[in-house]
Amino acid sequence: MVRRLLIMAKVINSSEFEGNVLNSSETVLVDFFATWCGPCKMIAPVLEELSEEMKGKVEMFKVDVDRSAELAQKYGIQGVPTLMIFKDGKSVDRIVGFQPKEILKSRLQQY
Repeated sequence: MVRRLLIMAKVINSSEFEGNVLNSSETVLVDFFATWCGPCKMIAPVLEELSEEMKGKVEMFKVDVDRSAELAQKYGIQGVPTLMIFKDGKSVDRIVGFQPKEILKSRLQQY
């Protein structure tokens, strides 16, 4: 039996957000999620697969909206999961709710 090791996106807080996201020259996907959110749990393995497939092209981080409410408020997060794509430290796209991997990959490949 072969077990596939998936790369988990690092959960970051407000103090880590600037260094990992805003100061990055790479394309960064930030998953604003909540531990109690069903669709967030559904999208997690999809994001893990994308993280593996797009390694070296896209960095991925997660922000727990309950633990980092100020970040969620700053970026106008009203529902979870909300995925934000940043390029050169600027927000360039936003995806709200569960989406299939192909759609997410297509959106990421634009940047």
